[in-house]
Amino acid sequence: MVGRPSPSGGRRVRADGEILGLAYGPRDVAEFLRRAGLEDIDLETSDLIEWRGGGPDVWWEQSRHER
Repeated sequence: MVGRPSPSGGRRVRADGEILGLAYGPRDVAEFLRRAGLEDIDLETSDLIEWRGGGPDVWWEQSRHER
């Protein structure tokens, strides 16, 4: 699961309830997944990844004016 963007940027990445790290872009997510034994995962289409608060192109919390 890739959590919602935080106000300061970045998204928390979890697998099986364990926090893998704070990602600041798709490369970070891919690296955390690789370290967890999941390589060559398509971040945009994989059913293994649950994106919350936006997909792989959203990395900053939107302000009310941007919504």
